[in-house]
Amino acid sequence: MQVLGKPMRTIRPLTDEGAVEIIDQTALPHAFRLLRLSSLDDALRAIVDMQVRGAPLIGVTAAYGLAMALAERADDAHLDAAHAALAATRPTAVNLHWALRRVYQRVHGLAPAARAAAAWREAAAIAEEDVEQCRRIGEHGLRLLRACCPPARRWRLMTHCNAGWLATVDHGTALAPIYAAFAEGIEVHVWVSETRPRNQGLLTAWELGQQGIAHTLIADNAAGLLLARGEVDAVIVGADRIAANGDVANKIGTYLKALAAAAAQVPFYVAAPRSTIDFSCPDGAAIPLEERSGDELRWLHGRTGADAVGCLRQIDASVPVANPAFDVTPAACVSTLISERGCCPATRAGLLTLYPEEAHV
Repeated sequence: MQVLGKPMRTIRPLTDEGAVEIIDQTALPHAFRLLRLSSLDDALRAIVDMQVRGAPLIGVTAAYGLAMALAERADDAHLDAAHAALAATRPTAVNLHWALRRVYQRVHGLAPAARAAAAWREAAAIAEEDVEQCRRIGEHGLRLLRACCPPARRWRLMTHCNAGWLATVDHGTALAPIYAAFAEGIEVHVWVSETRPRNQGLLTAWELGQQGIAHTLIADNAAGLLLARGEVDAVIVGADRIAANGDVANKIGTYLKALAAAAAQVPFYVAAPRSTIDFSCPDGAAIPLEERSGDELRWLHGRTGADAVGCLRQIDASVPVANPAFDVTPAACVSTLISERGCCPATRAGLLTLYPEEAHV
């Protein structure tokens, strides 16, 4: 996708240096900054502090993190310790564990001297596969949107959190069909919810602006009114984990939009690659939901009157705060799931039409 008119990916391998370069998403939308990750500790910090975020990108970063850990030391003990440390960073996004397991299985049987290079190649392969899968999600999602959006006027779409290219290596998940539509000359407008408390909606607005796509940022609580008024043709979101029965874990507030969409009889679509689908997880009740620090609610981040980026306390430290980072949308509220293999109902049977090889799980 584009940043300041130039092609860019969220993560770029610096192969000769044994490092990667990422976009520091904690600086957006106020500043565009690139960071170099060259060690396991760098990768851990980037994931925990949300310098990288979005389930697919977290998985790719963790894969590179394991490769960098093996460049430091490649014995079994260090491999296991690095794997455990990376796996513990974010509990909800299953892509993290999928990518780590894939790299681990690739290198575990190798001699220590061969592990770092093999892990690096596997991480790079995971990154390239993510790009292709997201491109295909865009194609399948575009066909779905053509069927539900009026052909004679601008498509009015709503999304939540950030499931664009910033959440993946490129293209995005929920935004991939929107980018595909825009590339074909279809007029699109996107309602972007702010997604408190981390305000990932600001990232969505930033990247849509970089692509020149019409959008409007809204307060999270405005979504229901817009849906009730008939100002939305479809809601499309990403996912951090999809259970085997079609239940969807995504950023907190997704469930409320699904309920409002159902009441307004507006399609509610979820777009995600294979690595987000957890066939070993029976339903949404089994998905671990991350609780983050209450300081994310207590402090606001933005530009001051002096045009400096800073923080402002809005709640005293003594006020009790709960900060669940994700919620679960029941499969019954999901109109269709979109993956790189096509579209299906949000049911186990539907998922198995796309992934029949998982029927044994």
